[in-house]
Amino acid sequence: MLVIDKEKCIGCGVCASICPVGAISETDDGKYHIDTDECVECYSCMNTCAQEAISEEED
Repeated sequence: MLVIDKEKCIGCGVCASICPVGAISETDDGKYHIDTDECVECYSCMNTCAQEAISEEED
């Protein structure tokens, strides 16, 4: 499961723009969240995040 660290996320939106299934959305605080039910774990977002705010977390 991929997760976004809200402390590291700067709200740039690159992850959401690159997600092939639209599983990443902006939250009310301007940061981003991954819908784990929609995520296909392709790692595109993790590989493009310059802040290294996205990581894999065990269930």
